[in-house]
Amino acid sequence: MSQRIDLRRARVLISNDDGIHAPGIKVLENAVRDMAREVWVVAPENEQSATSHSLTLRRPLRIRNVSDGRFAVDGTPTDSVLLGVLKVMAETPPDVIMSGVNRGGNLGEDVHYSGTVAAAMEGALLGIPSIAFSQVYDDNRNVIWETSERWVPKILEALRDYEHVAGGLLNVNIPDCPPDQVTGIEVASQGKRKIGSDILQGTDPRGEDYFWVGMQRDEQRFRAGTDLEACTRNAIAVTPLSLDLTAADQLARLSEVLA
Repeated sequence: MSQRIDLRRARVLISNDDGIHAPGIKVLENAVRDMAREVWVVAPENEQSATSHSLTLRRPLRIRNVSDGRFAVDGTPTDSVLLGVLKVMAETPPDVIMSGVNRGGNLGEDVHYSGTVAAAMEGALLGIPSIAFSQVYDDNRNVIWETSERWVPKILEALRDYEHVAGGLLNVNIPDCPPDQVTGIEVASQGKRKIGSDILQGTDPRGEDYFWVGMQRDEQRFRAGTDLEACTRNAIAVTPLSLDLTAADQLARLSEVLA
């Protein structure tokens, strides 16, 4: 089953993993408000980066009404989307879910750790077309939000005729360059890079050892056709992701072994 989205008639639910007050969610909200029928925001109260698709089960969750149509949840991005759909917008469910704009790229294997992508995954699990947006940066003190401001509307307009597939979502990465230097919008596969290849070790004031997962990565930065490579050329990378993790090419082989 596939579905096209007419934003002019759509109710949009926006979430993220950087928190309700993050600059990126304001960028996405402002861009979508000019295009959609309704925009609702349900996002974590505080930053939840790298929480992946975690769901809060061992304690109650609370929803705080921040302002008209904007709500904060004291939980994860997954919690926020789930409560947004089933509680906040229960009477008028969203037609599309958008997550971001994340402060930092979600490229390659980042999608397995990203709370931003997880929010879109939760939307897809609920059967709602979902898109994750991320703004790549090199200098975290100089994130070029103007590029997302300019290009998010163009991306959504370009996706107007796209038929969103059930059980799938789109992962969009906007490159680290001024708006005028973006070379275009490209479909790209998920690249490969591994976060946490560097583990830092130290000793705390009590003499106990601690370990800190670092940010160094082994990257396939220049492999043609990947999201990583596209962004190095200042292209916007749009990657279709699937919730079904089945390795389809292994089914027949495994069946033979286990017969």
